[in-house]
Amino acid sequence: MPDNPPEHHPRAGAVTGVLALAGIVAAIMQTLVVPLIGDLPALLSTSASNASWVITATLLSAAVATPVAGRLGDMYGKRRMLLVSTVPLIAGSVVCALSSSVLPMIVGRGLQGVGMGIVPLGISLLRDLLPAERLGSAIAVMSASMGVGGALGLPFSAAVAEHASWRVLFWVAAGLSLLVAVLVARVVPVGRSVGSAPAGRFDLPGALGLGAALVSLLLAVSKGSDWGWGSATTLGLLGAALALLLLWGVWELRTTDPLVDLRVTARPQVLLTNAASVLVGFAMYAQSLVVPQLLQLPEATGYGLGQSMMAMGLWMAPAGLAMMVLAPLGAKLSAAKGPKVTLAVGSLVIALGYGSAQLLLGSTWGLLLASLVCNTGVGLAYGAMPALIMGAVPPQETASANSFNTLMRSIGSSVSAAVMGVVLAQLTIDFHGRALPSEHGFRIALLIGSAVALAAAAVAAAIPAARPAPVTAPAAPAKARV
Repeated sequence: MPDNPPEHHPRAGAVTGVLALAGIVAAIMQTLVVPLIGDLPALLSTSASNASWVITATLLSAAVATPVAGRLGDMYGKRRMLLVSTVPLIAGSVVCALSSSVLPMIVGRGLQGVGMGIVPLGISLLRDLLPAERLGSAIAVMSASMGVGGALGLPFSAAVAEHASWRVLFWVAAGLSLLVAVLVARVVPVGRSVGSAPAGRFDLPGALGLGAALVSLLLAVSKGSDWGWGSATTLGLLGAALALLLLWGVWELRTTDPLVDLRVTARPQVLLTNAASVLVGFAMYAQSLVVPQLLQLPEATGYGLGQSMMAMGLWMAPAGLAMMVLAPLGAKLSAAKGPKVTLAVGSLVIALGYGSAQLLLGSTWGLLLASLVCNTGVGLAYGAMPALIMGAVPPQETASANSFNTLMRSIGSSVSAAVMGVVLAQLTIDFHGRALPSEHGFRIALLIGSAVALAAAAVAAAIPAARPAPVTAPAAPAKARV
């Protein structure tokens, strides 16, 4: 008999806390440089166009690395790959802290993006380590860590940028990443055993093909407004992305050990959950673009609230924290009614938040309330997605399936950034010789967010109401360290 069967594992709470912290730290990297955007060209002696790659590099590397980390986690062990994922977080933060020009900064930010595989790996590891009755709330908390990290990153980085050297941001990020690595190594047990040899071979052509397709797609989406949506470069990248995705799909269906098992992802429960994930990712990111701008625009515009970067971050932080505080509520709803219902309810709550924002634009407290409602819905939806995915895939594919789902959310966020950027760039006012987004533009953006959230609810309602596959735990979590 094992000493500590998972049903009575005394450190279940500690394991959940450490994995949630890992997710928060990984997510902080996404908003770490937001307060520096305007200063980056001067700090790095480069153009604004080149400096924008400091953000784009993280987006691209995260999109490519996330499905790869998931597949390697299924093959070599999720805890092992989670530890491996902390290495580029630490290294990238150190490289950024030591950078004085744009190229090493872009390299460092790219390394930070590689560490984003931590979140789906952590979610999948929870399935191996926790008993069924604790799994739902733990998954919800882990999923919410992405929103909490993004929300905390803004006030933290704004405070450091205002009162200390910008390099301190990256040294602190390196220290937090190192802390996560130490805690994972000491607190988190090895999950489901993978044996001495990996199951199957790593699909290198599939990884390269998907990576090339994602880079082409996200480059076109993220840089299209700069290059021109009708430019040869943008259209060429979109065409290349489509062609590469088609070729990649054919390869994945024919290869013995695919990076992503498309036959599993084609199951209605997985397919529709991923479709809803794209829409929720879009809706989540829309308000994170609209609300900060409204808070910071000058009061003289008639609708701006004149807040500093630091104040804006503090006004946004409670909404991110609400995701984690309310995560257990979503888990209880999923346990009572099923994760499909939680996903639909969460999407409807997001739509309600956007609707309320139409009436609350004129005050900081009003925007705080609207953000709280939106992020409550995001927390409910994000907690339900992994439960739906893991209820429909075999245990040995949970990491790759969750990673693919996380990728779908990221694609939704990237498309949202492009769409909202176009809307706000087209609907502007002239303010002392500067073109600023108009109030009408913000209201249209909020309407789009509401409509997309309602579409996510409709997709969630169409998910088959099948009983989730039973969550099985290993006989005992291994105590050996990687």
